[in-house]
Amino acid sequence: MMTDKNLLNKLKEYRFEFRHVTVLLIALIIFQLIFSFIQKSSLHNFLNETQKWYQQDSAERLANLTTTSLELLLENTISKEPLTENEEKKIIQSFNIILSQQSLQQNVQEICLLFPRNNKVIVIDDGKNLYNFLANKIDTLKNINPHHKQAIEFYNENINWIKANERIYSKLEGKQTFHILVPFVPQGELLGVLYMKVTPDFSSITREIISSYDEVSIIYSALILIGLLAMYYISSHTVRERDKAQQLLFEESHKHMKEQIIHEKESQFTKRIYHTHHKAEKVMGFIKEDLRNLSNSNIEEVKQRVTKYANFISRVIYDMKWFDPPVNTIRNSMFNTDLNELLRFIVNDIFLRISSKTDMFEFKLDLAEDLPHVNINEFVVWELFEPLIQNSIDHAGKSKVIICIETKYYSEERYSKVIISDNGQGINDELLERNENGTKKIFLENITTKKGNNENRGYGCFIAYQIAKKRCGWNIDVENISGHGCRFTIKIPN
Repeated sequence: MMTDKNLLNKLKEYRFEFRHVTVLLIALIIFQLIFSFIQKSSLHNFLNETQKWYQQDSAERLANLTTTSLELLLENTISKEPLTENEEKKIIQSFNIILSQQSLQQNVQEICLLFPRNNKVIVIDDGKNLYNFLANKIDTLKNINPHHKQAIEFYNENINWIKANERIYSKLEGKQTFHILVPFVPQGELLGVLYMKVTPDFSSITREIISSYDEVSIIYSALILIGLLAMYYISSHTVRERDKAQQLLFEESHKHMKEQIIHEKESQFTKRIYHTHHKAEKVMGFIKEDLRNLSNSNIEEVKQRVTKYANFISRVIYDMKWFDPPVNTIRNSMFNTDLNELLRFIVNDIFLRISSKTDMFEFKLDLAEDLPHVNINEFVVWELFEPLIQNSIDHAGKSKVIICIETKYYSEERYSKVIISDNGQGINDELLERNENGTKKIFLENITTKKGNNENRGYGCFIAYQIAKKRCGWNIDVENISGHGCRFTIKIPN
């Protein structure tokens, strides 16, 4: 049952189009022509075999009938003795009639009687000589036709078989010429044989049958062709209507898909803005605090920090205008971001500024001094690193979390690494499983272990993954550390 269902589903994958109908109809016409040719050839062979059998049977019957007529005539006349001259003439006339009637037929080419005498073969083909021979008047035989050489040879070849079986013997020469030997046994005594060369011709019958078949075949083929043309017209019309409907359906589906993509982009855009909105609020609080604490002694430090805060706010506002910001606003040779400096700023001027949290987490930085700068907008990188660090804080499950941030540069391989790890409880193994695209579940949208129904949860790692892979062209991965915590690794080609 499953096999039939799978086969049906497989067949549904193929579209039956106008060209398929054309190929099908052409194939049917070709098959019909081949079928007609084969059937006509078979019929012709059948008629030839039937004609051959019937020709032989007809020729043998004709020869046998002639021999029987002569035998009956002989038995009814010769036995009467003495015969008057007038009776002899009648008998001779009867013999001539029987022999001449067969010779007059179109199919009979030769007829004669062959009798053995004194190691010779006497050939008789007229009534007078036949009568004299049967009346033992051998001396009076006249005008014996010497032109039956083929009959004599055929007789000599088969006389022994005739004597042994006393049956009709026939042989085919060519396609339709029969040589026939019929035992001549008046009063039950084998005196000789009747030879007949017959060429039955039934070609006219064969031609009529073939002609009739051709007419029927033409009519039948014409009807099939008309039916196929009708099918062709109906099918082509149906296929055109179907293609038109499919085109409309495709356009509608395309339109719906575009709307769905736009809707999804808007949804992601809204969530991204919602996510960065809280960061912007926090940064604005830092700006206000720095302005309140501004003095002559810290004016340069505050100026530099507030400028960076303001630039981040500006970037947030800029991102609010675009679903997908232009690539040149993300990756550009004019950008020269120092990742070490940016990580120190995020740690010292974002996370460590929240005094109530300093007792709950601790940062350890191990930054490589030879780390190359990257041509990525630093505020885009900020949006990448910040949620990963925040994830270690939120999901550590400990009262004191140690977050290690490490940078490395591999000069020979020409790539850098940023490693963010913690000593928390690690990530649920279920979130580390990969989907069919090879993406780990933690980097998918709306995946979180936080409790609650807030639809904007589970978006931090997704944003980091999208920025790293889609915008920056970096590789990002996450794994649990043996014994405790987890580790995010960002691989940056240089």
